Amino acid sequence: MIRDTIKAAQVFAMKAGDKPRLAAVRLILAKLKDKDIELRTAAALPDDDVLVTDVLQKMAKQRRESITLYEQGGRQELADVEKAELAVIEEFLPQQMSEGDTRAAIAAIIAETGAAGMKDMGRVVAALKAKHGTQLDMGKASGLVKAALSA
Repeated sequence: MIRDTIKAAQVFAMKAGDKPRLAAVRLILAKLKDKDIELRTAAALPDDDVLVTDVLQKMAKQRRESITLYEQGGRQELADVEKAELAVIEEFLPQQMSEGDTRAAIAAIIAETGAAGMKDMGRVVAALKAKHGTQLDMGKASGLVKAALSA
């Protein structure tokens, strides 16, 4: 389980005295705890690895956006801190699908669902997320779905 790997990384970073890595790992664990608290009242809990992956993907997206903004604002030192956190976050994310594999998965789902045009985009994206959500950046994937359906 990914959560156990993250906890082990926290212990290892503590023993190694790696303060920046330890801070990033603690940040991940804090976000996971927040999500756990949020889901206490939920009727159905998602699989733990799916939950952890979802939190990590959101954190990675936030870091990428912050890096872009800091670099545009001329704050390279803050961008470097965000890049270091992003590197730690990406270590725990499952291997992402390549663009070719993503296009193949989209084509298969379009064939399965019988999607014909842009009106079916929601169904295709939902099916794609259900099957490959942990392995995809859904922002990029939705652009590929749109391109495939408009062709």
